[in-house]
Parts: sequence; C-alpha cells; structure tokens
Amino acid sequence: QVQLVESGGGLAQAGGSLTLSCTVSGGVFHWYHMGWFRQAPGKEREFLAAIDQSGGRTEYAGDVKARFTIARDNAKNTVVLQMNSLKFEDTAIYYCAADRGLTSNIRTSVSAYDYWGQGTQVTVSS
Repeated sequence: QVQLVESGGGLAQAGGSLTLSCTVSGGVFHWYHMGWFRQAPGKEREFLAAIDQSGGRTEYAGDVKARFTIARDNAKNTVVLQMNSLKFEDTAIYYCAADRGLTSNIRTSVSAYDYWGQGTQVTVSS
C-alpha cells in the first residue's frame, strides 16, 4: 500500500518561507511523477507544482512559479516544496500526490494522480 506523508506545514508570516516535505513508502518512488496541490476553504483543490520521475523536468502553476520550487531525492523517497515570499492567500491545506507515471508527461490535473497524502496546513499571517 502506497503511503504519502507530508510534513513541514505551520504558521508563517507574509514574506517568509516554509519548506514542505513528503515521504513515500510502500511503492517504487522513482516510478512516480510527484505533485503538490493545495486547497483553501471553499475552493477547489489546485495544482501547484510537479516533477518527473528523474527530477529533470518540472512544471509550475503560473502564480507560484517565481516563488515555489519542487525537488525530489529518489534515494530518500522524498519530494519537497520550497515556498518563498509567502502571501496571505497561500493559506491552505497542502497535499502531496503521486502519479504512477504510465506516461512520460507531467500532468497537472487532480484526477491524474493516483495516491495522496493527508495534507498539511499552511497558514500565512498578513
């Protein structure tokens, strides 16, 4: 059974930084494209960033591209999301997700991802 566990969420001030981590167990990590999503209250879950199996290709949502960085360590079964210049509107629950990688394409839709973590709360104070 594939399990994803996020960590690193918490409270940050506007303009500050946080780093989220996601550790995957029970599967073959280097087979998966990995993604980060978030969901704010009353809103749909939205794509933030994704990285391919090798870590050589990344994809970002437009409004976070200049501020967030996704990276992975296949030796540690971990993917991270470095978030800089945080804004109040970044407040949300952040989710890590794994796409089984049946295609070579990095995908950005929620429905493309097969496994999900429980989420970690990020709160940014203005």
